[in-house]
Formats: sequence, structure tokens, C-alpha cells
Amino acid sequence: MSYNKSGWKKVIEQITGLFLPIINYLTAASILKSVVILLAQFHVLDVNGGVYKILFAASDGFFYFLPFFLAVTASKQWKTDLFISLLIPVAMLYPDITAILENGKQLSFIGLPILPAIYHSSVIPVLMAVGLLHFVEIPCDKWIPASIRSFLKPIICCLIVVPCTFLLFGPIGGWIGNALTGVFDVLYNWNPVVAGAFMGFVIQPMVVVGAQWSIVPVSIAAITSTGHDVIMPLLCGAVYGQCGTCLALALITKEKSERSVMFQASLSCALGVTEPALFGVTVARPRAMLSACFAGAVGGAIAGFGRAQCSTFAFPSLVTSVAFAGPGFAMFLLSIPTGFLVSFVVTFLQRRYFQRADNSKTAEQ
Repeated sequence: MSYNKSGWKKVIEQITGLFLPIINYLTAASILKSVVILLAQFHVLDVNGGVYKILFAASDGFFYFLPFFLAVTASKQWKTDLFISLLIPVAMLYPDITAILENGKQLSFIGLPILPAIYHSSVIPVLMAVGLLHFVEIPCDKWIPASIRSFLKPIICCLIVVPCTFLLFGPIGGWIGNALTGVFDVLYNWNPVVAGAFMGFVIQPMVVVGAQWSIVPVSIAAITSTGHDVIMPLLCGAVYGQCGTCLALALITKEKSERSVMFQASLSCALGVTEPALFGVTVARPRAMLSACFAGAVGGAIAGFGRAQCSTFAFPSLVTSVAFAGPGFAMFLLSIPTGFLVSFVVTFLQRRYFQRADNSKTAEQ
């Protein structure tokens, strides 16, 4: 593969620096969340009871407030002021703001429209904002006198970075998601198998940029108006594609610390949560990510072939499979092991091939 290895190594180091410090907590929260949901489905816990609500808040809260954790790691990675960095997600997740923007309404800032966006659990907006903050802080530290810098610097940084976050960085995930959802509608009306392959391939990259949230209102609106949704069932193969890829890498990798992260990520995916796999394993490994996306496409095509549906909204996984019982349920279930096995085999063989090729080159040298 012809990319600049030193440049790509720097990218991997950046990604690792952003997510590795929180990956164990991300995994722990995902496992706890999945177990709590599973216990509720089997009526061990009452969804209206205090035990369920507190445990769910403890686990889902990590994902909801993920921008805060990323602001901390990005601040350390890019050497920005920690507390100014934290002011960014404070503004993003301020209740009055989320009540407006996450419900499809608009605000304006000095006459410029602020488009609706979902900021909870998002990744790209806060990372782009802290990245911009790094460059805004440089002239502030250089030109503002030390005697007034402590209070003037945060004001200037906020006046520049926070509006840019709402005007530009925040809507990016929504733009991407809306465009892909439009493509999906055209493809599904033409051929559900192709539409399933398309959504199965792109959904995990969408999660990386936070664009998956744009699908949620579309799915809920479809269920409300027609009684069923056809998008969410197509995504389960992609979840277990990430699972199979992480497990294959864990069995191949010799580094103990990496293997531990990969096993944990695979377990998290098995319970329906892919963020630990994405941010801890596959995003930094393009071939592995491509294998998982390919497997997701195969799984999505199978679910599309069966015209699988869900009658209630749920993120697809074995844990929530009861929500997908109905037309195409058998094909939905088949997409799960298919996504897992395809990704496992492709990743395993691919990794072995490139290891042998690298060893051969080393021997020749």
C-alpha cells in the first residue's frame, strides 16, 4: 500500500493519544450498559425502577458526555489549556442549547444560522474545536501581556472557538449523515440488497464522525408513520464485523497490552457497542477497518435481501434482537454470524499475508 509510512505513523500516534487513555473506561461503560439493557429485557430489572435508571445513567452517561473526556485527552495531546478546552463541551451540551439544536430547531449567531446538530456522544466537533484552540492560543500567549492573560485569553478563545464549533464543526456529522441517508433512500427503492450493502459498509465510519445520529430521527419517524423501519436492521452485520475483526487481531497480535484492548473491544461489540473497537483498534488500522466494513456490507446485503424490519427503535445487536422480530427476522439473525465470520476470516488471512510479505522484505534486505 503506497502511503507515507512516517506520516501515517504520526496519524496513528495522534489517534492513540486521543483514545487510549479512556479506552478501558469506554469498554467498561459499554459492557455495563449492555448488561443493564439485557437484564431489563428479561424483566430482571424494571426500566422504571431506580436500580435500572441509576445503573443505566452510570454507563450511558459516559457515552453521552464523551465530548468532555475527549476534550481532556485532546488538550493533553495538543497542549492546550485544559479548562478552556473543557469550556467547549460545556457550551455544546448546555441544556438550553441541546433542547433546541437536538430537536431539529435552529438558532442564529450575529445573523448566521446555526444548524440543528446532535452533540452528545459526538467525536469530531470537539476534536476539531480543540485543534482550532491550539492555534488560537499561540498568538494569545505571544501577544497578550502576562498581567491580563489569565482572564483575557479564555475570553478571546471562547469568542473564536465556540461560535466556530456551532457554525461549522457541529453540523459536519449531520451533513454527512443526511447525504448518506438520501443515497440510501434511492438505493433501497431500487434494490434493497444494494442498499443493505451500502449501509452496512458506511455505518461504522459514520459512527467515527458522529454522523450515525442523523439516522435516528429518520428511523423513529418511519416507525411512527408506517409502523416499521428498514434502516436499523441492515446495520447489525457491521457491528459484528467489528467484533470479528477485533477477535482476529487479538489472536494474531503478540503485544499483550494491545491484545487485551482487542479482546475487550470484541466483547463490547458482541454486546452491541462498537466505540471501543473503533477508537481503540480499527480506526488506526486501515486494513482492519476495511475488512470490518466489507463484512458489514455482506451482512447488510443479507438483511436487505430479507427486507428485514423493526417495529420499535433499537440499535441492532443480539441483545436487542427482539425488537427486530417480524418480516425478515431470519435474514436479520443470519447477518450477525455472517458479519462476524467474514470479518474474522478476511482479517486473519489479510494480517497473515502482510506479515509474511513484511518478513520476506526484511529477509531480502
